Amino acid sequence: DVQLQACGGGLVQAGGCLRLSCAASGFNFDDYGIGWFRQAPGKEREGVSCISGSDGSTHYTSSVKGRFTISSDNAKNTVYLQMNSLKPEDTTVYYCATDPIYVLGLVGGGEYWGQGTQVTSPA
Repeated sequence: DVQLQACGGGLVQAGGCLRLSCAASGFNFDDYGIGWFRQAPGKEREGVSCISGSDGSTHYTSSVKGRFTISSDNAKNTVYLQMNSLKPEDTTVYYCATDPIYVLGLVGGGEYWGQGTQVTSPA
């Protein structure tokens, strides 16, 4: 079965940085993509970034462009999200998922999901 493990969250002051990782198993990462999403309690899920397992192409939602960087280590079936210049509005739970989609500047989709990791950046 497909399993995802997200980790690396924590507390960092505004303007700081944090690196999340997502380790996937049970599928061939070369044939699928991985996306990062975030969702605060009571709010809708927001797609943050995604990366293709086949060609390595990346996409970001506009609010994180220039601050976040997604990357992958295909041999380890692992995807990373480097988050710099963190803002209080970045505070929420972050999830990784397989099979993201990107259209009209938005990250969406998601088939199999990890349990999430908390990121907190107080004002």
